[in-house]
Parts: sequence; structure tokens; C-alpha cells
Amino acid sequence: MSDRKETLELIVSAARRFAREVLLPAEIEVEETGEIPGHVVQGLRDLGLFGMTVPEEYGGLGLSVHEEVSVVFEICYAQPAFRSYFGTTNGVGTLGIINFGTEEQKRKYLPRLATGETMASFALTEPDSGSDAASITTKAVRDGDHYVINGTKRFITNAVHAGLFTVFARTGPKELRAAGISAFLVEADTPGVTVATPYRKMGFAGSHESDVIFDNVSIPVGAMLGAEGTGFKNAMTSLDHARLHMSAVATGLCQRLLDEGIRYAIERKQFGRPIAEFQLIQAMLADSGAEAYAARAMVERAAMDKDAGKNITKEAAYCKYFATEAAGRIADRMLQVHGGNGYIKEYAIERLYRDVRLLRIYEGTSQILQLIAARELVRNFGIDGSSS
Repeated sequence: MSDRKETLELIVSAARRFAREVLLPAEIEVEETGEIPGHVVQGLRDLGLFGMTVPEEYGGLGLSVHEEVSVVFEICYAQPAFRSYFGTTNGVGTLGIINFGTEEQKRKYLPRLATGETMASFALTEPDSGSDAASITTKAVRDGDHYVINGTKRFITNAVHAGLFTVFARTGPKELRAAGISAFLVEADTPGVTVATPYRKMGFAGSHESDVIFDNVSIPVGAMLGAEGTGFKNAMTSLDHARLHMSAVATGLCQRLLDEGIRYAIERKQFGRPIAEFQLIQAMLADSGAEAYAARAMVERAAMDKDAGKNITKEAAYCKYFATEAAGRIADRMLQVHGGNGYIKEYAIERLYRDVRLLRIYEGTSQILQLIAARELVRNFGIDGSSS
């Protein structure tokens, strides 16, 4: 066995044990308090999960995409808020620096991000620009050797914990749309940055999303991430990776949901026998098992293609669309298997049912992902009449 493969198996095994021995027992506390317990946060740091994608030279684990999703499958057997706590720092909050940052920016931020000493947030969405991200109105105006940022960002995950924001702002006229958007690294303690009170949500207790207001925030020119006008393009590149990550989140939850349903169907008896013996219950279990298997296979294949250097915009859209929709269908079936008990908070399925609903919205709604996949299919259709 190669050293790399052996190391990955150790990391995956540690993530599996941590999810089952530490995260699952903490789920009810998180639901009741809305906070991730300190011992859980320390455990996430100890496992190196804040730095999964950060190169080893900057203190991270330097995992490939396939290795990353393998770990996420295991962590996300537990409710998804635990993953949210480190996911943004490890994903879109860091990928821009890794892919487009200067060496100075990498050395300044990546080591602290990798250990969880500093957490990062990705500030793209605005009150009037969600799916149409190219229409953002937050502005960054050049003033000598500084830029001054004004605007409001919405639904920013981990904003209350973040020490660093990747902020997307318009540096060119609105007529340029995406070509007029640039990205900036803004430290949370910069004067003029205000983080609002987190939203109260339907699910995802323990994951905090807030508005972030930028009021005459002055940052040096050197805080720009990548070249001027490339911010939106760079964000979309990071989102391909992030959508694969989110597909792995949904896939891990698919297995948890299925296991909850199987366990209940074996234990619950009606008409003198376990309901797992009834054919219509078996049909729901089988359909759910097939979808969970398909989701995992899709995500693993797309991750390997990404590691091989292939463009996976279409495949990432496929995965995120299918895996999150599958999680929704499986949650619905497994709640149905529970019958009336599925609607009672005593059972995990009630909480998980609410949690998985968000997965079909963020990192691209299912409808946006359908449009992306269709666009890529048409664009890549070969002149000989076949797909390329």
C-alpha cells in the first residue's frame, strides 16, 4: 500500500470515528443551543479539517479533491452544521487564495486558516443578487493606494466567526456585468465592517448566516485577490470545487438518512412483525439505497476528473443537483417510514429532514444547476452531432 493511500485511510477512519463518537452525541445539544460545543471545534482542528485543501507547505493537509470528498462523506454522516463550521474556511473562503492569491497573501493567511486559528467567509450574495451574482452592486472605488468598499452582503456563512472575508465588489461599470467585478481580502476587524445578528432558520442549527455591511471600508490595493475584473470568473472556478464538496455533504447525509430509516423499520413492529418486511417499506428503502449509491459514485468520479485537470463545470452541476435532490427525496421517504414518529422531535429524522432542505438552495439552486448543466451540454455538443 502506498504511503499516500495509507495516510488517506487513516484520515478517513479518524473522520468516521469522530463523526460517530463525538458528533452524533452532540447533535441534540447543537439543536437546543444553536452553537457548536467547544470540544467539537477543538476536535475539528485536531483532525486538520480546517486545512483539508490547503497545501502542506502552508500547514494544511493538501488533500486532493477525491481525498477531500472521501473525508466529507464520513463527517457528514452527522448533521451538516458541523461541516459548515469548517467548510467555508476550507472551501470557497480559502480556494481563491490558493488559486489566485499572491505568495505574500498565501503566507499571510493560509497557515492561520489551515489550523482554524482564523476562519474565512465568502461574501458574494447580496439582498438583490442571489442566483444572478453578476448583478452585485457593492462597489470598490480606487482612492490612491487604497480601495474603498461600500455595500451589503447577505446570507454569509460563519460571518460572526470570520477573521477574513473574500469580498466581491464592482470595480467597473454595471454594464460590464461579470467583467466589472473584483475580489478583495478584507479582515473582519477593518473599520467599517459590521456583522449583523445571525438569521433564525428552519434548520441547520449551529450554522450561522448573517448580513455583512461594508461602510467606507478602506483596504490597500495589495488586498485585491487576482487581477482587477477577474473576481467573478475566479469565484465561479471556486464554486465548481465547492459544489463537489456540497455534493459530498449531501451524499454523507443520504447514508445517514437511509440508516435511520432501516433501523426504525427493523425495530418498529406492526401486525406482529417488523415493518421492514412489508414490501412498500422495502420499496422506499431500495429506492433510497440506489440513489445514495448513485450519488456517491457520481461524486467520486467527478472528483477524480477534477484531480486529473479536467473541466468539471457540467459534472459538478450534475452532482450537486442530483445528490441534494436525492437527499431531499430520501429524507422524505425515511420520515414516511417513521410514520407519525417521524414528525416528533425525539427522532433524528425530524431534524435531518429540515436540515437537508437547505442543500437544494445554496452553492447554486437546483434550478440554476439545471441551467448550467444544459448550457454546458449544448456548448460541448460536437460538430459531428455527438457529445464531446
